[in-house]
Amino acid sequence: MDTKILEDIGLTNAEIKIYLALLELGTSTAGPILEKSGLQNSVVHMTIKKLVDKGFVTFVKEGKINHYQAADPNHIIEFINDKKERFQEILPELLIKQKTAKEKPEIISFRGIRGIKELLLELLDAGGTEHNTFGSTKESLMLGDAWWVNYHKKRAKKGIVAKLIFNESLQFWKAETKYPKSTIRYTSIGFEPLTETIIRNNKIGIIIWTKKPLGVLIYNKVAADSYNSFFKMLWKGSFK
Repeated sequence: MDTKILEDIGLTNAEIKIYLALLELGTSTAGPILEKSGLQNSVVHMTIKKLVDKGFVTFVKEGKINHYQAADPNHIIEFINDKKERFQEILPELLIKQKTAKEKPEIISFRGIRGIKELLLELLDAGGTEHNTFGSTKESLMLGDAWWVNYHKKRAKKGIVAKLIFNESLQFWKAETKYPKSTIRYTSIGFEPLTETIIRNNKIGIIIWTKKPLGVLIYNKVAADSYNSFFKMLWKGSFK
């Protein structure tokens, strides 16, 4: 099971292990949870308390022993919606603070899958009518198949047309059948670079798809225009 989404909504690795263990165990005392999760005794007790506070675990006390049970997974939606509502309450204040801030730096770095997703969302909001990419590789799918499909649907909904130059390794993904308002070409060169470049309006995103991906976002119109000219030259080249 891919548990990354549980990390995304704020659960720690220990909390995920214990919640999943309880889903399988049903009602349980701490002993079986300890055994099934593989965590240390002190970690289990501390983590269960946190899960109870978050509403992911309930318990009944029988004598001096607590019997724990995982909350219905459907309740996670309520947990997410509650976070969303609370965030929307402070969103106007956050936007005011953003407007009073100094101009953004020309170069911002990002690290890890969450960081790369943030970089891509920045590009999604960059304006313009074209989304040009070159160097996409199979490693980029570490963000998740569904995430990429949803991302390009949002891009198309904004009326932004994509021209995408993918490495040979991504042909199996058949993005041309999944990404609306896009034209996709594949390199016929055996070399597979791990660096992807995305140009959107006055921004350039450069992603290095290593095990823990790294990214750089550049805010510079002159540089973006230069990259776009280079992209057009590549687009006219020979591709599959």
